[in-house]
Amino acid sequence: MGDYIQSRNEARILEIINTLIVNGEIKHPGLSRFASAGDISLSRDNAYATVYVSCLVDGQLESSVKALQNAAGFIQGRIAKVMKTKNTPRLSFVADTTERDAARIDALLESLKKD
Repeated sequence: MGDYIQSRNEARILEIINTLIVNGEIKHPGLSRFASAGDISLSRDNAYATVYVSCLVDGQLESSVKALQNAAGFIQGRIAKVMKTKNTPRLSFVADTTERDAARIDALLESLKKD
């Protein structure tokens, strides 16, 4: 039962963060509207959450992660207001480079096939 609640909380937090980004409620010049929170790792006690951020625009991933990290307090406040839980996790944002890494590995494998 605990895993279900944990995954439901993770999904709800991701939904709130992505809604804030899409609606433009996070007012930071470095944040791209094409950034999105794709995955989250929430601690068992809901005290800490690591949010993995991806961006469709290549050059704006790092600036979007920094912008979200700067707005972490605001985002935590909005999460607390919407979820109405006992405690709200402290957020940290990390760049999700899995797609970029996968493309690089695919290119390397293709170059090996040609040789």
